Amino acid sequence: MEKWKDLGILIGRILLALIFLKSGIGKVENFSGTAQYMAGYGMPYPSFFLFGAIFFELVGSISVILGLFMRLGAALILIFLIPTTLIFHNIFVDPKMMIHFMKNASIFGGFLILLAGGGGRYSLDHYLRMRRWDQ
Repeated sequence: MEKWKDLGILIGRILLALIFLKSGIGKVENFSGTAQYMAGYGMPYPSFFLFGAIFFELVGSISVILGLFMRLGAALILIFLIPTTLIFHNIFVDPKMMIHFMKNASIFGGFLILLAGGGGRYSLDHYLRMRRWDQ
């Protein structure tokens, strides 16, 4: 039964992080368009904050997917989600924005679970910890 739990954690980690990996890659591919979009929301220094967003999304998602420094990666995504949700998904009279807000709140909950519970047996953190015990 423990293997199924760890397999579920692995699949959950990957599924939670994929959206941020794809989003980070998209921001790199359309840097100027994304910076203009951010400026349209009144963000000061959009290029500076866009570099930060790309870093948090790419490093955080890769870390979570691999399970290497997984808790740090989950924390990066959580930190990224707070301003993103509050700045870009805050018009609650628009049903689509409310769905985006709730989606981000749900994803936030998933990353909190990972932060609290760890990456499971099928993570590089676990593998490296076990290698240290063997030596």
